[in-house]
Amino acid sequence: MEKYEELLVSIRKVIRAIDLHSKQLNKSSGLTGPQLLIMKEISQVSGVMASQIAKNINVSAATVTNILDRLEKRNLIHRVRSLEDKRRVGLYLSDEGKECLVGAPQPLQEHFIDKFCSLKDWEQSLLLSSMQRIATMMDANELDASPVLEIAPMDNSIREKP
Repeated sequence: MEKYEELLVSIRKVIRAIDLHSKQLNKSSGLTGPQLLIMKEISQVSGVMASQIAKNINVSAATVTNILDRLEKRNLIHRVRSLEDKRRVGLYLSDEGKECLVGAPQPLQEHFIDKFCSLKDWEQSLLLSSMQRIATMMDANELDASPVLEIAPMDNSIREKP
């Protein structure tokens, strides 16, 4: 096998690992990776605002709002408007949300971060520069991306019909 083929196989394995973990997470907890991250943020800072969560996990405010809407519909979180400043809305886990978090597995990125941080500085730098080079080679360096390891489901409207 050519080296470029081995590299592409490794990239596909990473994508597959993310996909499998996401499916396992959803099956075991009923949550997606981003939902779990947001719930963990809420559990760490009771009354946190959506804008702070977006900043902490490096996703857009619109994405956080959409996820919060879904979590609220499932009664996993609730929003409380500030009495002092009506523009401020604090986020809190419901009892169901707290229970859900207790049994939830670790997000894949936390597992990855633990392993990555155990590497020596030179090895971390080597991996980072290699992945940045790969992103550039794939014309992906201008794509907006967050450090949340999740494969988004395809929109049904763009799927090909059989």
